[in-house]
Amino acid sequence: MPTAARLVAGVLLAILAWILSDLIRPLMPEGTDFGWFNYVNALLGLLVGWFVMGSRAGRGIVPGINNGVTGVAVLFIYALGVHSCYEMFRLALRNRYDSPMEAITAIFLIASEFGLMIATAPVIITAAIGAVVVGLATDSAAKRWR
Repeated sequence: MPTAARLVAGVLLAILAWILSDLIRPLMPEGTDFGWFNYVNALLGLLVGWFVMGSRAGRGIVPGINNGVTGVAVLFIYALGVHSCYEMFRLALRNRYDSPMEAITAIFLIASEFGLMIATAPVIITAAIGAVVVGLATDSAAKRWR
């Protein structure tokens, strides 16, 4: 059921995902073709905000902050998964893997490499501050508009 909290969480997490995507771009190897990178992350932010954060809103300040941190963590996990799967498919089409199991295993290796690349202070600090802001705004929206 659509609520103001779901809408606020989705929109704000999509904006945060876009900002984080712009911070992550310079960290990737030179010549990386990003294509729909920001748009995919913003869509993931919208979905995570709507389904994960919006349903848990309106329980207080500390649970609101925890909701924001949880939403950002889920966003990172989903984004790493989606982009790692895409990279695996890109490499699989170039016949880089000998078996399907090797390709599935490569998803986790690629995700860990991406995770280490983006684990920098600006990304982590922006994600932490954004998580608190999104969590508090979502909680406030849930209390204000029922």
